[in-house]
Amino acid sequence: MSNSVLAVIGVGGMGEAIARRVGAGNTVLLADFNAELLERVAAGLRGDGFDVATQVVDVSSHASVTALADAAAALGPVRLVVHTAGLSPVQAPTDAVLRVDLAGFAFSLDEFARVIAPGGAGVYIASMAGSFAAGQFPAELEAALASTPSDQLLSLPFLADGALPNAGAAYSIAKRGNQLRVQTASLAWGKRGARVNTISPGVISTPMGQQELAGESGASMRAMVEGSATGRLGTPNDIANAAAFLLSADASFISGTDLLVDGGTVAAVRSGAVTLPRG
Repeated sequence: MSNSVLAVIGVGGMGEAIARRVGAGNTVLLADFNAELLERVAAGLRGDGFDVATQVVDVSSHASVTALADAAAALGPVRLVVHTAGLSPVQAPTDAVLRVDLAGFAFSLDEFARVIAPGGAGVYIASMAGSFAAGQFPAELEAALASTPSDQLLSLPFLADGALPNAGAAYSIAKRGNQLRVQTASLAWGKRGARVNTISPGVISTPMGQQELAGESGASMRAMVEGSATGRLGTPNDIANAAAFLLSADASFISGTDLLVDGGTVAAVRSGAVTLPRG
């Protein structure tokens, strides 16, 4: 096996694209909740010459994420971590979105901060939904999202059962929490001599993205994309290229920040050229 490890949590469109973009020369540890998908992606990478190990993980379980981080460290120095695991509002109800997109994200940040090697770097996937939510929440709510211990996050009163109107609201608050959480986590990663950042994708043509486009908000999402500077959907490779930069030595002075990779959608909304859908 190689001397360094790339851990990829979530092997859907973006996860696989990033693994292919930066995985050569590393032992690639792929992790996902879906065992069938996990083995299919692993087989494809192995067939193309990548050194691949796999582990099923449930990111909503802190113990499962701890076991994954330990497994990564057992393979060698963990130099690169990519976390793409998540659920969208059309895929899951409110509680599942919070457990996976908010708590699972926090568990991963904590556990890989424990094992990341000096000089290592992490990229965690948030969403432009978090950018739209910036400035919409009270300061005390944002502070709680940023610094509440991960095992206590879902006990926050504003996340209690019935406190949020729907899965879309849960997704928005989770993704804003992701952006804030990485700011705080960058200090713990920095103590290990490592960096960590988020990428906030726009509408990306992955299976998850296509599900959203086919859902109730699909027409509004297409309108936002069409009104953006690029006027197109993003691709997994767009995200992989951004991740490759943030994981590289070229980004050695970048940590605790969010890179918005949305084709200009948020800019179009903020400029007033596109009206952000409500609800």
